[in-house]
Amino acid sequence: MALTLPAFPRPALRKAGAVLADRTSLLAAATVLLVCVPTGEKDVTAAVHVTAADVASLALVAVTALNLLRGRLPAVSRATCVLFGGIVVAAAVATVGSIDPATSLTGFVRLTQVFVLVPAGVLCSLRDRVDQRLVLGSFVLAALIQGLVGANQYLTRTGASYAGQPIRAVGTFGALDIMAMSTVVSYGLLAALALALAERRPGGDARLRRAMFASAAFLAFPLAVSFSRGSWIATGAAATVLLLRADARLAVRGAVLGLAAAVVLVGGLGLGASGVTERFSSIGSVSAAPDQSVSDRYDLWATAGRIWQDHPVHGAGPKAFQQLRDSHAPLRLSSGSDAADSTIGFQREPLLSPHNMYFLVLSEQGLIGIVAYAALFLGLLLGCLRHSRGSALAALALLTWVLIDFLYADIGGTTTVLTSVVLGLAARACVAEADPR
Repeated sequence: MALTLPAFPRPALRKAGAVLADRTSLLAAATVLLVCVPTGEKDVTAAVHVTAADVASLALVAVTALNLLRGRLPAVSRATCVLFGGIVVAAAVATVGSIDPATSLTGFVRLTQVFVLVPAGVLCSLRDRVDQRLVLGSFVLAALIQGLVGANQYLTRTGASYAGQPIRAVGTFGALDIMAMSTVVSYGLLAALALALAERRPGGDARLRRAMFASAAFLAFPLAVSFSRGSWIATGAAATVLLLRADARLAVRGAVLGLAAAVVLVGGLGLGASGVTERFSSIGSVSAAPDQSVSDRYDLWATAGRIWQDHPVHGAGPKAFQQLRDSHAPLRLSSGSDAADSTIGFQREPLLSPHNMYFLVLSEQGLIGIVAYAALFLGLLLGCLRHSRGSALAALALLTWVLIDFLYADIGGTTTVLTSVVLGLAARACVAEADPR
């Protein structure tokens, strides 16, 4: 029996296509929201993972390319083109000189997607204040979705395993992508805080301001019970930069209120006290008495350094780290990290990257690569600092989070595409005309 699919009216399709072509920020927002869709991916060693968010990001790139052919794109500065072009050149040189060019080719495509094509699509989609609010709002909504799921996991003890208890909030991502929920929640918290601060100006929307402050306050709890020290550090630093840039006196008041809230929630109500305080106190011992996860990171960084010493100029090639890891790693490096929840049971997740974006670039793309990435990151950061007002303030906070997080993490996993959106927001923030206020 033949299966008949429903036919969509052609005028409706043409109208939808026209809306997307005119308001491509809808695709950027969809990219952020679709990160929340569970992937069901269990093979972390697979060469390619394509998620719903990746598909949306590629649709954004395709529509941007069509607009380019029609001459409908906003002007982009030559300096911005040079900064992003440097990433393509560095990745191409590393691929040509790779120890395994065939494998590195997929890495080249991924790097181009994450650091060039999708950020360029986001950059071109942010034409006015409505576009910027739409994308930032999608960060907040995605964070609220994940935060609600994560808070429920902690309170009902249905999360991933932490210290032998199923209390770690991981959202819809599962134990194999243990950092994903905290990343989404961190982005949403910072975006909500920035949107709230933007409405403090005369004539601002008081209801939106209160809603965003309330969202940021709520997201602090699922972030806490994610037990992610890296996300705590990056969020705290980025929020401090955000508040200091917006209003130094507000930063002091925010610190006092945050401390008071922590005392009430943890000391008074006991929320997360059994694990959060212990996890937080362990931050101070990462150098003197590191736990196994921190020790493994140090060994992975040393491994990346040894690989770079063998391939100093153009690196070993994209995706080469996992091939060379065993031949350069110290014997004490763990075979993998533990992951467990009610869905997957207990698994050992292999350590396939140095868990430091800068060391990853250095080992796989050499000096050429690290110079290209340093130029891009520094250029975007300085641009955000020059024009940090309105939505550009959010871009500064989000970019700060990414740059700090890259000290102990790298690209990989479901939320990688969110890094691309942040870079696109930062690139737009570098243009003073992007925020008309």
